[in-house]
Amino acid sequence: MIGKDIIEFKGTKNGIYIHIKPDLKFEKIEAVLIEKMEKAKCFFKGAKICDIKCDTLSEEEKRLLKNIMVSQYEMDIENKTPDIIEEDINQRGNDEIFTGITEGKTKFIKGTVRSGQRLYYEGNIVILGDVNPGAQIIALGNIIVMGTLRGIAHAGANGNQEAVVVAIHLDPTQLRIADFIARPPDGDYEKPSVPELAKIKSDTIYIEPYLLKK
Repeated sequence: MIGKDIIEFKGTKNGIYIHIKPDLKFEKIEAVLIEKMEKAKCFFKGAKICDIKCDTLSEEEKRLLKNIMVSQYEMDIENKTPDIIEEDINQRGNDEIFTGITEGKTKFIKGTVRSGQRLYYEGNIVILGDVNPGAQIIALGNIIVMGTLRGIAHAGANGNQEAVVVAIHLDPTQLRIADFIARPPDGDYEKPSVPELAKIKSDTIYIEPYLLKK
């Protein structure tokens, strides 16, 4: 059972301060945060986050937690910065939707993308390794992971609904394509033993087995 006292929400007239116990692994903090948010979605919707207080969390880890609260639970951030996904993309001024998802520019990343790392590319991203929980991958095109995807992935980040996310093992904390958001089901569930592809279908993110045709 996850310790419920790891994270405390302190309400003020200006918004909510989030106090997190120090010296804990980011993955555990992230799990507790999502658990608490899921239990009180209506309460947190539209609430303003003033700050996250934790001496041992890096600024990048705090940004990752804020992004979960903004994109997944519709909270607001006091003094928003370009580090939140939507703000970051708007700041870059990408008015034209990236269309090179079939044979456009592609960035290859060799090795594991670890917790706290954040990758952004104005094209397709191919990861030759795993994406750990707490990592964040943002691409204007497709995202391909030749390993296990357990972090946050946002394909078609400036609006291309034709973009896809493919992984040998698809188990993300959060999955986004254009403006659509999905996350894995709660509790234990059987994970497929074949690669999977996520795409937009009928205005929702649809996941299907990805088998190469001979």
